[in-house]
Amino acid sequence: MPEQSVEIPRLEGARLTLRAPTASDFLAYQSFFADGEASHFYGGPMGDGQAWRVLAAQIGHWHLRGYGVWAIEDKETQTCVGACGFAWPEGWPRRELTWWLLPEARGKGLAVEASRLAIRHAYDVYRWDLVETHMNDKNKAARALVLRLGGERMARERFPDGLTRNVYRLPNGEARY
Repeated sequence: MPEQSVEIPRLEGARLTLRAPTASDFLAYQSFFADGEASHFYGGPMGDGQAWRVLAAQIGHWHLRGYGVWAIEDKETQTCVGACGFAWPEGWPRRELTWWLLPEARGKGLAVEASRLAIRHAYDVYRWDLVETHMNDKNKAARALVLRLGGERMARERFPDGLTRNVYRLPNGEARY
């Protein structure tokens, strides 16, 4: 896998900015991953060291793949409230859209706004033919978000972690409300 020098783009939404993750975002990662209920579908709960490694891996992903996960910064508070972007861990079949939000940032439409920005960027700037995502069948909140984004089920596959998941195609369009 060739390493890439990459400038991480900033994407501006109405209420949030998708920006490069930095060490200063660690408090958000630490809080999210320490909360077992919030981070259940993301490998949590995790201690500080593990949360730090997630942040470091997401920063490194940009340099290894040329794309990755942005920090979601709330424009009003200017704080990191989550992350959204694209991941393709080694051994997994393809890249996917992924996201997480701190519990206090949920229910405000921020995941929809962040996801729409990332999806548009993938189609319009990266020129990808397909943006997809998948999630644990028990993750009802993630499935609801995918449906709000206009996601269409395109496959059901077994993944390297042993779970079988639906795979959704995400269109380059407006979210459904």
